[in-house]
Amino acid sequence: MRVKLLAIILLAFIFGAGLAVLFDPGGVRQWLAGQSSGTALIGGPFSLTDHTGKRVTDKDFRGRLMLVFFGFTYCPDVCPAGLQTIAAALELLGPKATGLTPVFVTVDPERDTPAVLADYLANFNSSIRGLTGTTAEVAEVLRAYRVYARKVEDKGSLGAYTFDHSSLIYLMDAEGRYLTHFRHSEPPEALASGLAAHL
Repeated sequence: MRVKLLAIILLAFIFGAGLAVLFDPGGVRQWLAGQSSGTALIGGPFSLTDHTGKRVTDKDFRGRLMLVFFGFTYCPDVCPAGLQTIAAALELLGPKATGLTPVFVTVDPERDTPAVLADYLANFNSSIRGLTGTTAEVAEVLRAYRVYARKVEDKGSLGAYTFDHSSLIYLMDAEGRYLTHFRHSEPPEALASGLAAHL
């Protein structure tokens, strides 16, 4: 009985593999090589307000690469470090950086108004666009980009709360599709080199 069951399983596997090769030989080759053929589900439509008070959507960023970083202006270390890295990488890229729109999306829309974002981003690079919105609008963008952000009580901080949040820097193509990502702590030279490969 056990031998018969094993024979059925083996035949089913061979038949399934034969169908896979027949209908998707490239996919089988990728599977055998341990590669994924899917696209990362990062990014999507959004409607927010930039640091000048202008309403923008994802379509306003089409035609250029978009570098997207999430954080908040009250962040003590990760966000300023990530923005300094982005600013330094833009300087290293020189004229090539004009093919790129760097974007800082707040995870703290309650405090990060357009005016607050404008003052904060003036410390980094003038090409970085700050984006905020209602709590619901920001939550939608966080979901689209698979960003973790959680409000945490912190009596020692300004405003009595802070945020735990993921800190990857996403590179999106000219159609808003995910290309790759970088760590916020990436050396500026490595970030500039990674971006130059796509410009």
